[in-house]
Amino acid sequence: MFIRYVRSMLSWIFFIVMLLGVTDLLIFLDRGISIQGSSFVYLNLLFLLAFIGFFIWRYLRETKYTSQLDALARDMQDDWLEALPRPEYVRDETVDEVLRAADLHYKRKISDLKKTWLVQNDMTASWIHEVKAPLTAMKLAIDAHPRDPAMRTVEAEWLRLHLLVDRQLYITRLPSLESDYVPEETVIQRLAAKEVRELASWCMAKNLAVEFEGDEAQVTTDSKWCRFMIRQILINAVKYSPEGGTIWIASERMPAGNVVLVIKDEGPGIPAHDLPRIFDKGFTGGNGRLHNAATGLGLYLARVVGDRIGLTLEAESAPGKGTAMRLIFTAANAYEKVQKERYR
Repeated sequence: MFIRYVRSMLSWIFFIVMLLGVTDLLIFLDRGISIQGSSFVYLNLLFLLAFIGFFIWRYLRETKYTSQLDALARDMQDDWLEALPRPEYVRDETVDEVLRAADLHYKRKISDLKKTWLVQNDMTASWIHEVKAPLTAMKLAIDAHPRDPAMRTVEAEWLRLHLLVDRQLYITRLPSLESDYVPEETVIQRLAAKEVRELASWCMAKNLAVEFEGDEAQVTTDSKWCRFMIRQILINAVKYSPEGGTIWIASERMPAGNVVLVIKDEGPGIPAHDLPRIFDKGFTGGNGRLHNAATGLGLYLARVVGDRIGLTLEAESAPGKGTAMRLIFTAANAYEKVQKERYR
């Protein structure tokens, strides 16, 4: 701060030094002015000391506002506008006015963007609900002809469309997840079984077996959003499993008391260099490019939801050995603490 202030005042420093030099030159040249050498040195030292004292005093006064702004910038809070220091000089008042005008400007822009987003979100949600009506009619027509092989093919495509529409509906609800969050006691295997039934036609089309292992485990979570996470994992497991393969769904309890749901497939596995990025938005990896159907959203959305409802998602995989996704629930004694910290 001091170096920057000195640089900004170089013209004043140069002027003072030049004024002192001119004064000394006049003393030497004007024969009418008689002064001893010691007095001459004393006069210069006194002048320089007075200037240094004045300079330090002005530095402390004039940089007070800037120093407070610098401290505010390092610890920016939502109420930063109320924490702005009181300006003392004209240039400080100008900075204060610019900051307040910028805050008002961007608040208006954010408000306009939010209104636009809400309109688009409402339109998307409305479109999704409208699409669900013909999808329901299609499902009734498919169920009316259970033995028609052509209908089995149609059902597989219907399921893909249904899952995409349903995922988009959850995406529109994601910003308001906290207001939609309802924790309750539930058995995690039952939630997984419901999602398996949703994907049953896809599993049958690929001749996939789904095996449940482990005892029933009770957890406290939001059933709807937890099922959404499980669905994204199962979709990947079914998509990448070879025909005639098996998907294992197991529950276990960690020493700390956490319940863990493990979903393992027999797919091609994930290379080590791709594994740290599978939860990134839009990342498809080598397997996704081969299938051409990957969007890079499923695991990303599962991780986002998990972070917001207190669940941890981990992946274990190796090329040729399939992939195991671990959904870790908070322990019973830690759950209330997590919720209090998130919603207080």
